[in-house]
This record gives sequence, structure tokens and C-alpha cells, in this order.
Amino acid sequence: MRAVRCAQGGVEVVELPEPKGDGVRVKLRSAGICGSDLHLLDSVFAPQVTLGHEMAGELADGTPVAVEPLVVCGECDCCQRGDYNLCRGGPARLMGVGLDGGMSETIVVPEQCLVALAPGVSVRDACLVEPMAVAVHGVRRGGVAPGDRVAVIGGGTIGLCALVACRAAGASVALYARHDRQREAGERLGAGRTQDEYDIVIESAGTDSALESAVQLARPGARLILLATYWQGMNMPAIALCMKEIHVIPSSMYSRDGDLRDFDRAAALVAQAPDLGEILITHRFPLEAAVEAFATARDRAQGAIKVVLEA
Repeated sequence: MRAVRCAQGGVEVVELPEPKGDGVRVKLRSAGICGSDLHLLDSVFAPQVTLGHEMAGELADGTPVAVEPLVVCGECDCCQRGDYNLCRGGPARLMGVGLDGGMSETIVVPEQCLVALAPGVSVRDACLVEPMAVAVHGVRRGGVAPGDRVAVIGGGTIGLCALVACRAAGASVALYARHDRQREAGERLGAGRTQDEYDIVIESAGTDSALESAVQLARPGARLILLATYWQGMNMPAIALCMKEIHVIPSSMYSRDGDLRDFDRAAALVAQAPDLGEILITHRFPLEAAVEAFATARDRAQGAIKVVLEA
């Protein structure tokens, strides 16, 4: 089968044996390119496995599913209390980082990683369930509630999914985005008018300038939700942060609240937004065009939001 792997700071499409072992076989239909994939290619941590943690496909009987890409131990203290994103096994248990991911034709995954799709959700769009789950987790941790005034900084896929998740929670949301295509997408997803200050600020850009803006926009006593990954470290405007007594809430991946996973909530939100794929997925490429797809994903100024590989 064909699969996408790292190759000297970029990617290449290689031929690999069909996967074997215990689990459920999924014929993959869509895999999103995440900003984390691009950062990993540029780092010393470039994975030696098949890339891709945003994925959806079909079972042998044709049932469409999204795949939660965490294969956790289920036994440590974090897993037992539902915080399996903090599993003591670490990032080696994440598909596309420590385990083979979804940029391939087929994958075998544990049954508990399967997430059912609602009728009408296209499997070609369902790779969006994973970034939506990231947003749902952060919004849940930050306690976003009806009536909250929320600012989302960063108009990439995660920021736009956070916009959707906050509006579903009953909040009013303004989007601060760098590129025209991102702002247009935010308007279509219901972003409102900007204000002077906010009850909650969600930072999804991952830069020092974004953090500075986040603290400036937060009212005294506000909450700052960190959805971004800070690959180059973090410089926080500490004086303003402390003078305002802003509550900083880091967020990583997704977990479970009671019996319901963030992934299940995310799948429901994707189903409630039938035009989400049209708005967020700006480019689609066949799997064999992965090199071109990754180059396109890097070029945000040319309008790329979510770039998807299709098998």
C-alpha cells in the first residue's frame, strides 16, 4: 500500500506492506495535514512512522468512521480518571508520531479508537473531527458558557473549530485572524464583531505576538485558553498577565468527561455544521500528490486552511 513518510525535511510517498495485527482494519478516505505535521518535519523529532493523526475512513462493511489517534494504556492514574490525553505512555502512543498514522491507504486500529459518524457526514470531511475534538477539549476545560464574550486568536483550523465550539456553547465569538481567507471562513461560521475586552481569550496561533494580544484583549480576571502548541517556547507578557490576574488554562488533545469523549462531542458538532468541510477544507489532493499537498499547506498566505489527502 502507499503511505506518506518523512524524507529529509519533507515527505515522500512509499510502498509499505499492508498492516497486520490485532484491531479493526480501516480503509482510509481522508487525512488532514496539521500544522504539527509541518513543525515535526522541521524538527529533530521527525517521525519515522507513517504521518497523519487527522483521519477518517470506512470499515470492511462500508461503515464510515473517524479515528481517535490515541492508543493509551488505559491503566495509569490519568487514564483511569478519564484524562487519557495525559497517559503516562506519552506521545509515543499518538498515531502519526509514535505509531503509524492515517496518511496511507489502510490502517489497523483498536476498536475503542473508532468514532461513529452521523448520517449525512461525508467521510471525505470527517478528518475534521480530530481538530474539532482539540477545540472541544479546550472549550470544555475553559468552561465556556452562554453569555461569555470570547476572542479567538488565530484563524487556522483549530481556531476556526474553536469558534464553532464556543458558539455551540452559547458564547459570542470574535475572530482575530491574519489572512483574508481565514477571516472569510470565520464570518461564514458566525464570528461576531470585535470588542475592547473579553471574558475568555483562546490562543490558537502559537506565537509570542499572539500571546501578547491575548493578554491585552482579556479583561481583568479573564481566562486564557492555550490551544496552540508552542514549538519555539513561550514568552508571556508576565506583568500584564499578573496585574490582570488572568487564569491561564493549557489544553492538550482530547479526553473524556464522564462517559462522553471529546471526540464524540466533536463528531456531533461536525454533523451539526454540514458546510464545515466546504468552509475549512480549501485543498484536496490524492495520496500520491503528498509532496505538493504539504507545500500547499505551508502557504497560508495563498489561502490554505485545511489541506486534505484522499485515498
